[in-house]
Amino acid sequence: MERRELLGAFAALAATGLTAHAQTADEHSHHHHHAAAAPYAALLAATADCVVKGQACLAHCLVLLGQGDKAMAACAQNVNQMLALCGALQNLAAQNAKLTPALAKVALDACTACEAECKKHENQHAECKACRESCTACI
Repeated sequence: MERRELLGAFAALAATGLTAHAQTADEHSHHHHHAAAAPYAALLAATADCVVKGQACLAHCLVLLGQGDKAMAACAQNVNQMLALCGALQNLAAQNAKLTPALAKVALDACTACEAECKKHENQHAECKACRESCTACI
């Protein structure tokens, strides 16, 4: 199977899955009523933004590191740690898990360190500025 055929097959499979999921969700939406909104809705939004902006920052850091800019090493390390913890926190918060507050404390440390490191580079790199702003909001 050639690459185009393989990609086409994956796209068709994904579309089928999304259609089936949408139909199932529509059928179930009439049966489930939730009394309150998600208790961690703001945390979900903040961590999601950190993950998106952090991924862009990390990718940018890796390009610069590949070009020999060693000044971005600490930024890449801090962003990578923040991504791991905010991604995990996002998952726990979405599940309203009991461990959410405990992990939030650790993620706070990671966001604080990431914010401080990205601040050093935000005047030269828009990705660092966006990442720093998302960490500030998450904190």
